Amino acid sequence: MTTTLFGISNCDTIKKAKKWLEEHNIDYSFHDYRKQGIDAHWLAATESHLGWENLLNKRGTTFRQLPDEDKQSLDKEKALALLLAHPAMIKRPVLQYNDHYFLGFKADQYKDIFAL
Repeated sequence: MTTTLFGISNCDTIKKAKKWLEEHNIDYSFHDYRKQGIDAHWLAATESHLGWENLLNKRGTTFRQLPDEDKQSLDKEKALALLLAHPAMIKRPVLQYNDHYFLGFKADQYKDIFAL
């Protein structure tokens, strides 16, 4: 089984998710958006499972600092282009477990995912 956690290493929620996975002896790999980037294929696959509206973090600093014209009239195409250019705007973490995608971290949700 393949487990990959996607996010940014200095994010507090990522740190909590990593700690939970390690405490439960779940092997995973970590993909840091800032260091490793993302590609259009991964973003399209993730969006097809989670939806662009869920992936786009409108409350984060990166989104708030965008010019107003970038934030207005958002649709899937425009949002995906922004996420590709600014991966820090992707809500975190994204957990890919086999062919399933999950967004955010809650211990109870992870217990259900890994059937613990």
